[in-house]
Amino acid sequence: MEQSLNEVLSAKNEMVKNGQIVEATEKYFSSDAKTYDFDGTVTNDKTEMLSKMQGFAGAIAKVNGITLHHASLSGDVSFAEFTFDFDMKDGSKILWHEILRTVWHNGQIVEEQYFKG
Repeated sequence: MEQSLNEVLSAKNEMVKNGQIVEATEKYFSSDAKTYDFDGTVTNDKTEMLSKMQGFAGAIAKVNGITLHHASLSGDVSFAEFTFDFDMKDGSKILWHEILRTVWHNGQIVEEQYFKG
């Protein structure tokens, strides 16, 4: 039986909460998915996004916490509000309050945009 988009969204958010950011990208992004970051960074396909996420995940020394505050779905667009708290290998700390706007097509992400919360 095919999962509803709400179930897919919940499963993806669960992976992110568990720190499986690279795996969630691999599983849920379509091959031509585009992403837009609040700093102006754009990825044009899944390969670029995977490379970006692998580089980022590889720079994390310790995950202090990943909190999902809210998630909602309207049609093929979902929103998720997260706080990410990481210690990085270079000694810096990352504390991001981020809102993800995701556009879905056939259970796959075709576009994702990141906003500072």
